Order: sequence, then C-alpha cells, then structure tokens
Amino acid sequence: MPSPRSSRSRQLGLDFSGGHVLVAGVDEAGRGPLAGPVVAAAVILDPARPIAGLADSKRLSARRRERLFDLIRDQALCCCIAEASAEEIDHLNILQATLLAMQRAVAGLRLPPRRVLVDGNRVPVLPMPAEAIVGGDAKVVAISAASILAKVHRDRLCETMHAAHPGYGFAAHKGYPTAAHLAALRALGATPLHRRSFAPVRAVLEAAP
Repeated sequence: MPSPRSSRSRQLGLDFSGGHVLVAGVDEAGRGPLAGPVVAAAVILDPARPIAGLADSKRLSARRRERLFDLIRDQALCCCIAEASAEEIDHLNILQATLLAMQRAVAGLRLPPRRVLVDGNRVPVLPMPAEAIVGGDAKVVAISAASILAKVHRDRLCETMHAAHPGYGFAAHKGYPTAAHLAALRALGATPLHRRSFAPVRAVLEAAP
C-alpha cells in the first residue's frame, strides 16, 4: 500500500526513485457565468524552475494573478489554454463542455503528460491516467497554475466581450448572474455570447415578442 509520502510525491510529479515524471495539472474557469466560453488550462511545471506564490486563483488579487500568469507561461515546461464555446455549452451541457475544454487543453500540451491531476470530482476521458482532486487548486501546485491561467484568460475574454457589448457590464461581473447583469439582460435582450440553455437567458428569450 503506497505511503502518504509516496502519494504526495506522485501529486508533485515525482516517481518513487525521485526522478521527475510529466504530471499535468488541469483546472477550469467560467462554469457559472451566463455568457462566453468555459475555459480550461493544463500545465506541466518545471521542477528546476519553481514558481513562488502559486495558489488557488480565487485567493489571489487580480494583479497577482496577472503577474503569475506571465511567470507560468515563461517557466512551465509546457501549458495550454483551451475553450468550449457558448454554443457547445448549449449543445452538450455545461459539465460536458467543461470536460471537452479540459480534453482540448491536455491534447494541446507540447509534451504529453504521464498523469493528469484535475481539480474537482470529475475527470475527462483522456489517453493517460487521470485523477480528480477535490480542492486541488489549493493542494497541487500544477493545478494552482492551471487555475490561474484559466482565470486570467477568461477575465481577458470578458474585457473583449465588454468592448463588443458595453451595455452589459461584462468587465465588472465577468458574465456571472449579478443583479446588474440580469437587469441588462432583461432590458437589452441576449447577445450571441449568452448561453441560451441557462435559465435566466432562456427566460428572457421566451419572454421576447
């Protein structure tokens, strides 16, 4: 039976003899918003270039996330950010679209990982062993790095969404169903970016003349 130390070593990307194996951390951003894609990131960190300050993206300031985003992109062995569109979310449902974005992120890595560690309690279908870790973005540094890449990428997408549709306030609420977003949705209707399968958007569409 593996010891706790052995299990922890596998999470950190170490084999039992102390050598490095390629372990990718995966996380997503944007499951809850009413608009825009869901984003997933996959990261294989370089043990020779540790990155200080990695943590769950939700616990970091926007400024700190931006700084770490650049460090991760520069110092990781490889990383990939992928999306599943609002149309794919409506067609598949949000869970399956999230798993699809994760599959795309792992497939886009320059180096194929030996194992994949995913934040949460579900894993996508992958050609290599994968493990779900609840709270993984606070426990495994590679998942922390992935959470930062996914969050910053999606926040930047929301700035673009705001520029295209300034009346909705995407830059502020990032697509989440805040009171301001719901009021704009009722007043202005749904944009092509909105997820039509989500109840507040569907209600607006059904109420439209």
